[in-house]
Amino acid sequence: MADRRARRRGILGPAIAVVASLVIAGTAVLTGGTASAGQNSALAATAGCGKAPTLRDGTYTIQSGGQARTYQLRLPGTYSSSRAYRLVVGLHWLNGSANDVVGNDFYGLRQRSADSAIFVAPQGLDAGWANTGGRDVTLVDDILRVVENDLCVDPSQRFALGFSYGGAMSYALACARPTVFRAVAPIAGANLSGCSSASQPVAYFGIHGIRDSVLNISMGRSIRDSFVRANGCTAQNPPEPAQGSGGHITTAYSGCRAGYPVQWAAFDGDHVPLPVDRNASTSWIGSEVWQFFTQFGSTVPPSSPTPGPSSPGPSSPGPSPGPAGCRVASTVNAWNNGLTVNLTVTNTGSSAVNGWTVAFSLRAGQAITGGWNATYSPRSGQVAATDAGYNAALAPGASVSFGYQATHTGDSGSPTAYTLNGSACTAA
Repeated sequence: MADRRARRRGILGPAIAVVASLVIAGTAVLTGGTASAGQNSALAATAGCGKAPTLRDGTYTIQSGGQARTYQLRLPGTYSSSRAYRLVVGLHWLNGSANDVVGNDFYGLRQRSADSAIFVAPQGLDAGWANTGGRDVTLVDDILRVVENDLCVDPSQRFALGFSYGGAMSYALACARPTVFRAVAPIAGANLSGCSSASQPVAYFGIHGIRDSVLNISMGRSIRDSFVRANGCTAQNPPEPAQGSGGHITTAYSGCRAGYPVQWAAFDGDHVPLPVDRNASTSWIGSEVWQFFTQFGSTVPPSSPTPGPSSPGPSSPGPSPGPAGCRVASTVNAWNNGLTVNLTVTNTGSSAVNGWTVAFSLRAGQAITGGWNATYSPRSGQVAATDAGYNAALAPGASVSFGYQATHTGDSGSPTAYTLNGSACTAA
């Protein structure tokens, strides 16, 4: 790939202006941002919430797949561990670097974030994203694990974007981690980093130049269409600008599954990360991508408790005896071979609970892949969900919500046979 040629065109600053201002009609019509299947309500923030952070702006080294890998981290200037933040992963192009992504302000998103997001820029091996054996997806997994254990992140608000090879990698993340990333925005991307599966929906904003001399626009259309299908959108051929028009057209697909929009922006230009419309002084990429990402409402409760001296922590005593009564309400959102379950447990007894374990039985073929507001063990069969520390206290009449993501083989029903600290619960 001739990404060096793109760099000579100014990919680290404002891209070369493509002559007289014209944003052709057809700008994005954003789909409502309500949570739906795969992005369940009442998610909890990550383990870093309430902690004094040890991570700061800078470059970090992490062991991933038996190799030392690096990434750059940028925090909001007003970071507070009592607030859950969006997390944006920015991916560089071939022969580029994490420094380049930081240098172009994470494709213009960071300046628009108004201190509402944490930004991560991983470094690819050999300055690319071959993702051999899934190694680069694993790297992102490992980075998120470290960052979210230390910093307060909203798990319903993770996003990824990148240019060229980085666009390919953001597509690979959408394929491999559809329940981790809420939305992705590949810029001039293609299927270069693999796609383990594109059968589950992910909000998708594809961007490509009609005169791309490195990765033809047909390659961008192809990866876009995989999520047109996965998101249940109505197939169409979106309008694209004429050569020489100097503008771009952004189209929102119709018929998409609620909460999983697909957008396509074609621009009159070559292989550049920050295209500029004719006579404009800055690129439209940052504003449109940020608008696309921020249309999705958070599903984290507005105030996440901060552990205090009286809050049970890792060294606190075990769960108190079971209450006189408990009630469990469950909500399931299922799709294809995946599902999310949100559980709300109410202490209907007369005594307080200080530390809880809720046990339940998963349906045959279900296996938990991740969760929030509790820890889960084992991941199939009879499961025990244990409080996360900050939500361990459960007064009489009080409720706690927690949940998980899982795969299934056909039976997507709610779990059964609930107990709270050994006492049987009724299902609401």
